[in-house]
Amino acid sequence: MISIVNNLQILKKLPRVAYFRIGAFVVALLFISGVILLSSGSPFQVAAGMWNGAFGSSDRFARVISTLCPLLLAACGLIFTFTAGLYNLGIEGQITAGAIASTFLLRLIPEGFPPAIAITLAILFGIIGGGIWGLLTGILNIYGKVNEIFAGLGMNFTAQGLALYLVFGPWKRSGVASMSGTEPFSDAFSLPTVGNTDFSPIALAIAIIALIVTAVMIKATYFGLKLKAVGNNLRAAYVLGIPAIAQMMSSFVICGALAGIAGSLQVVAVFHRLIPNISSNLGFLALLVVMLINYNPFLILPIAFLFSSLNVGSLELPLSLSLDSSLSGIIQGALLLFAILGEGLAKLSKE
Repeated sequence: MISIVNNLQILKKLPRVAYFRIGAFVVALLFISGVILLSSGSPFQVAAGMWNGAFGSSDRFARVISTLCPLLLAACGLIFTFTAGLYNLGIEGQITAGAIASTFLLRLIPEGFPPAIAITLAILFGIIGGGIWGLLTGILNIYGKVNEIFAGLGMNFTAQGLALYLVFGPWKRSGVASMSGTEPFSDAFSLPTVGNTDFSPIALAIAIIALIVTAVMIKATYFGLKLKAVGNNLRAAYVLGIPAIAQMMSSFVICGALAGIAGSLQVVAVFHRLIPNISSNLGFLALLVVMLINYNPFLILPIAFLFSSLNVGSLELPLSLSLDSSLSGIIQGALLLFAILGEGLAKLSKE
């Protein structure tokens, strides 16, 4: 009885906006449960199945972490453009461009070349490739007057088309061209992984370092303050003497560079080759992460881990429950939709 009273007292102390956020989460769970029931499934069985698919074995958990690494990098990149008020939907193309650049470098390196140097160069090429793709998106937006959403989507199609051309054209496997991708690279040119899994501690370290640097730059530097000023009011920032164009271009390049690292890790740690869908739609998943956390870098890790777990856990649904794995997308989309709705209602409550 005492604990119930204490809980009620805690609820009374919560700010009014918290009720909208908690309520939005509860409504999202109810909506997701309704969708599952309409699919002739049980919400509890789906939850158990997805949990087992993500954490049921060490190999599955390793897959969650290997998916988390590029997802973190892409989300970190998007924080910069979103903070600057730019909806950079070109993140998928920037991941692909980084992967293509890394593959280009590794194809040039002869056998016997020091592996550590080769992998480092591949990641650097990925940074350059993704950064250039981000820069091109920025040029289309700022100087070409193309909305960043359409510029980004156009660059996505271009990068994906280039990857397809290379996989089925100049870089096709000897005597065959297939969706399996280019010729696999030597094991020496792959990041070391734990056991026979895709989890690379080095990839995770790179992602965590990027996350820390992102949080510091956004929250504790003059550069981050200027980005926020540009994102909040472009005209006012310009009047105050902030180089708005330089800030916007920088955000595109930084986002592209981080996405390029994500693409590199897909090549040197996961697939060990270039495949047509090298991004694995992680860029679009990162968009959901960043929108759900309201551009707060301190929340990237837990939310990205949740989405990575849902993404991997959903693979178990067709196997154990005969449900389509796309149900994971519905769950993620519902969480985002109702979170945005809750934020909107919370802001209205303040007025």
